[in-house]
Amino acid sequence: MTEQGAYAHGAPNAGGETVNRDEIERFAAQSASWWDPEGSFRPLHRINPVRLQFVRRQLLAHFGRNPRDLRPFEELRLVDIGCGGGLIAEPMARLGFVVTGIDAAAPAIDVARAHAAANGLAVDYRVATAEQLAAAGERFDAALAFEIVEHVADHDAFFAALGALVRPGGALIGATLNRTAQSFALAIVGAEYLLGWLPRGTHDWNRFVRPSEFVLGLRRQGFAATRLAGLSYEWRRGEWAESDDLSVNYMVAAARR
Repeated sequence: MTEQGAYAHGAPNAGGETVNRDEIERFAAQSASWWDPEGSFRPLHRINPVRLQFVRRQLLAHFGRNPRDLRPFEELRLVDIGCGGGLIAEPMARLGFVVTGIDAAAPAIDVARAHAAANGLAVDYRVATAEQLAAAGERFDAALAFEIVEHVADHDAFFAALGALVRPGGALIGATLNRTAQSFALAIVGAEYLLGWLPRGTHDWNRFVRPSEFVLGLRRQGFAATRLAGLSYEWRRGEWAESDDLSVNYMVAAARR
């Protein structure tokens, strides 16, 4: 499940963006259920606690912040690319980041703004793409790109936008799906067709990105990978856990040189 579903399998549109408007509309139709833990985005609610632990741990180490502080990332700027309804952006704001959340789907941004306001959180939500922010000269200390790269039409262009958005000395954390037989069986056949965790057609296996491809794409834009970790589903407990198995879901932490 992508955070926004706005990036897709087709060619870049006339504006030079790697987004697919059909996918924006498809995910926008589900926007009302972003914060429903049993709704369309149930998989994200289940997997996010593990991802948030990884993000916090990696960024604490990268920026040398005190893990005992309630808001250890005060004054640092973070962009959540493909923020959807704000499931990751809000926790980042609570940790002290000055957060900008971007998504190409306006209904998702409307939901995110309303939820943040209801909870007294200041998050700068915008209907925008990574390419647009980069072209405008925006720079951040950290960027999150969760489950987006497998939906972009032009991986090189997307990685270039990430390189432009993160300042030297900053950090990036991404999450995506590996292109393996296991990922086809579990993420598509299992999650979409057998278990119904995701709407059918959510993913195109041919667009999945191997860890080596992700790391190389980042390296070309001035990043050095610092940590790779897998996300595995523990069937007996019905929970997600961080693991060393990169064959299906995995996360990448990288430092901008």
